[in-house]
Amino acid sequence: MNPQRVHLRVGIGLWLTIIWGGAFSTASSQEMSQSGARNAGRALLDSVISRRAMPEETPDAPPEPKWHFGGFVDVGYLLDFNHPENKVFRSRGTTWHVDRPQINMAAFYLKKKATEDSRWGVELTAQAGKDAELFGFSATAPNIDGYKVLRQLGPTNISYLAPVGKGLTIQGGIFSSYIGYDSLYAKDNFNYTRPWGADFTPYLMLGVNASYPFTKKVTGTFFVVNGYWHLATANHVPSWGGQAAISATSHLTVKQTVLVGPHQSNTSTKFWRFLSDTIVEHKTEKRTIALDTNFSTEAVNSPGTPRAWWFSAQMPMRWILNPRWSVAVRPEVAWDCQGRWTLARQTVVALTSTIEYKLAHESTNTIFRLEHRYDRSTGPDGGFFRGRVVSPGVIGLTPGQHLLIFATIFTFDR
Repeated sequence: MNPQRVHLRVGIGLWLTIIWGGAFSTASSQEMSQSGARNAGRALLDSVISRRAMPEETPDAPPEPKWHFGGFVDVGYLLDFNHPENKVFRSRGTTWHVDRPQINMAAFYLKKKATEDSRWGVELTAQAGKDAELFGFSATAPNIDGYKVLRQLGPTNISYLAPVGKGLTIQGGIFSSYIGYDSLYAKDNFNYTRPWGADFTPYLMLGVNASYPFTKKVTGTFFVVNGYWHLATANHVPSWGGQAAISATSHLTVKQTVLVGPHQSNTSTKFWRFLSDTIVEHKTEKRTIALDTNFSTEAVNSPGTPRAWWFSAQMPMRWILNPRWSVAVRPEVAWDCQGRWTLARQTVVALTSTIEYKLAHESTNTIFRLEHRYDRSTGPDGGFFRGRVVSPGVIGLTPGQHLLIFATIFTFDR
């Protein structure tokens, strides 16, 4: 074969090999580049999707402060259509002045709740006003030593959460009463004026109590107190009692409380006073209906040893119309057969209706209430003050009383 022809064939073959190889290399390179781009895009998409699927990290909420402080001022005007000259709502322990504006209560408080992280708790309350003058005293027993200072104290106590089982809370000092549905402070109640059953059962107690949650739905409390009224000293024998609080459902709560002890100078057990208080409450987001009944009895240490009875029942109802407006209605009845509680042998029926407007701003609330109340008292000593003095020191009585009440309560809590 011609050597030149052989060299030509070899040259052409090498040239084709270089061209084919370059073309193949270029195609492979482009394919690899496209594949890389697809993989990079897929990775970016997966990253975006995964970031959307993962919950956004939020900064930890600041811990709730251990200490709280606040206060309130409660100003009311009770227009009495009987216009008694002495300006007194007869047989009452709160809102007992009529026909003139009054600071019925003003208070400042400081609180620290006992918790597992900080087992000691403190509650300090200083108060003043017309409602602080009579509410904690007895109509039949002398006042406790130092009552002029003690009546200026609301709930003032220390507490300890003991590491026992589910947590045993022990509290000592002046604490809110386990008896009754209503608070001493009008701001915490549906109506401005309190019911008869609240005014003649303890608002506050002086002593020690221990509370334990047996289950999520049942809590039991035992207490020992100085007496029926925390500012009275009928004797030196304490009274004692207990409460069972049951959350029957998410809306229904039942509380049963008893109190037993002497409230006369004669401390023999046959003269002890016994009280039972039962509360049933059904509460939803917009509506609350409750029934509170209490009765008390004791044999009176007097000739014939008569037995005294006290009974009261109320049905407070409240409807929240919107965050600012609410309405409340409360029918009630009370019976004092021997005048041991109200100093009058009487039966009282009453109906109270309240319209409330609440204006909230940051940590403050301004509450405006317009209330109508009608009371009717019958019995040997029943009635309400009316008009002028009929004889020295005596003002006439009438069975019925209409009140129109205007109240403003300013509160703050931090």
